[in-house]
Amino acid sequence: MSGRLSDKIAIVIGAGQTPGDTIGNGRATALVFAREGARVIAVDRDLRSAEETVRRITEEGGAAEAVEADATREEDCRRLMADVSAAHGRIDVLHNNVGIGGADAGPAHVEEEAWDRILEVNLKSAVWPCKHVLPVMRARQAGAITNVSSIAAVCSTGIVAYKTSKAGLNAYTQSLAVGNAKYGIRANVIMPGLMNTPMAIEGISQGTGVSKEELIRRRDAQVPLRARMGTAWDVAHAALFLASDEAGFITGVALAVDGGQSARIG
Repeated sequence: MSGRLSDKIAIVIGAGQTPGDTIGNGRATALVFAREGARVIAVDRDLRSAEETVRRITEEGGAAEAVEADATREEDCRRLMADVSAAHGRIDVLHNNVGIGGADAGPAHVEEEAWDRILEVNLKSAVWPCKHVLPVMRARQAGAITNVSSIAAVCSTGIVAYKTSKAGLNAYTQSLAVGNAKYGIRANVIMPGLMNTPMAIEGISQGTGVSKEELIRRRDAQVPLRARMGTAWDVAHAALFLASDEAGFITGVALAVDGGQSARIG
């Protein structure tokens, strides 16, 4: 690797993952950041999963530490940013990678409990970390924030709570970018398309009763580019670019990483 994040302090929230055959977006991003020279603060509400991410990083010679925190709880996020800032003197990168979609449905069938839970997790898990990292980044007049959304924000889908939460995350990030540009802080969104990750494949397979093999076949067939889903590494490398100085003049962007799926709009 070329050291594109050399000596940077990078917080990856959602750095653990659901068990499965492949790697998840958060873990892949943490690994790529570390390979490019960042010291990674791997945050997850499942400490053991975050520790597994750190183990993989340190085995490769990278620098990382695991932290247990629930990104939907403001006090956890306030404490996290305060502790990292006190320990390392700065926070250069914040990557928010928490999201759920289980039990969602269409407008005529969505249940109140699912609606509340999905919006709470998918929005608060970015809002509170951003709120409490901003004073640290503003003090240094620098910082890069990336929130992981979904092409569901802009594409047709039958899961209304998930779509609404991701569209809200895009809108939130736009406000974040515009309001903090004068402080030298950049904020962008990644919108993954259909990905071959444990949360998607194992989660949907278990929830629907469709075999993993059949589910993969169906999802692959929907992707224009080579008729194959992306992987967590595709998201991770997009995140690396947005976090790096190469993207120093990019803010307020919603970057689709989807094999051309959202290009079908219009």
